[in-house]
Amino acid sequence: MQKQSNINSAELSRRSEELIKASSNRYRAVVQVANRAKRRRYEDFDNFDEQAVKPVIRAVLEMSDELMQPEIISDVGTNIDR
Repeated sequence: MQKQSNINSAELSRRSEELIKASSNRYRAVVQVANRAKRRRYEDFDNFDEQAVKPVIRAVLEMSDELMQPEIISDVGTNIDR
């Protein structure tokens, strides 16, 4: 049985919108979220505790944190468009 995450859907929507607005290309932003989620899914495959939050949700949260906290990544705008 999987654990339910305590993620507010309104907060997730707001963060997703911020990511899309920060990117010059909506398609690239979506692909980047999908690639990060896929990568994290395989990295955390053995760790069942981390699977409480779905990989796509975790990717959106991580990437939006990177936007809000520029000290995490030096050039956030360029990172979104890659």
